[in-house]
Amino acid sequence: MSFDLLTMTVILSAVSFVAGFVDSIAGGGGLLLLPALLFTGLPPQTVLGTNKFASTFGTSFALVNFVRSKKVDWRIVSVGIAFTLLGAFLGSKAILYFPNDQVGRMIVFLLPFAMAITLIPQKVRKEHKEPSTQELLKKVPLICFSIGFYDGFLGPGTGSFLIMAFYIFLGLDLVMASGTAKVFNLASNVGALIVFLLEGKVLYLLGLPMALANITGNLLGSTLAIRKGTNLVRAFLMTSFGLLFITLVWKYFFQ
Repeated sequence: MSFDLLTMTVILSAVSFVAGFVDSIAGGGGLLLLPALLFTGLPPQTVLGTNKFASTFGTSFALVNFVRSKKVDWRIVSVGIAFTLLGAFLGSKAILYFPNDQVGRMIVFLLPFAMAITLIPQKVRKEHKEPSTQELLKKVPLICFSIGFYDGFLGPGTGSFLIMAFYIFLGLDLVMASGTAKVFNLASNVGALIVFLLEGKVLYLLGLPMALANITGNLLGSTLAIRKGTNLVRAFLMTSFGLLFITLVWKYFFQ
């Protein structure tokens, strides 16, 4: 291994650790890792595949932590997973027919409202509420289909939007919402990763050390989220939305 490749691997692994840490708590880790990979000059498809390789392993370990601590609402998962996959499929089809610039700009204007909601005082929204059967059947399909569609159509910040939707519309506390969102994230990641693996778009020389770093970041982040509770998740959710806001403003208004 050359010095340049060694240096690149160390830097990308460090970024992957931070991305995994942020992603496990509030989503949005890809907003850190993807630009770092693109900066290396690798082909975009290889960048996407290698990023998905690292993040899929990291998300898996974070999910195990949340499951062990009983921070996943499996009723939401069982109702919503099919709608999420259907939405992602239709969203990826729709992007072929509609310009995504307009959607990106709409998200830029909506993000400040989502950020403001996270600032609602904890004493008002700190309690976890079990969604009723009526809410599960009416709200979960709509939430999961809509965000799944967004994931297929545009993508950035999907995990963060799932957390906010479960928090706002279903009454989950932020830790439970984060854990539940991880199941959807993992399902989406695995589906995409299979395609990249079959197409040979994963650079294992970088992907393996990045995956190990991402796993470490995810384990640390999910452990802290479970122990520290909603305040930590809220803080990182604000960070994630801030990164997403800056990224989308740059992409859709200055390029």
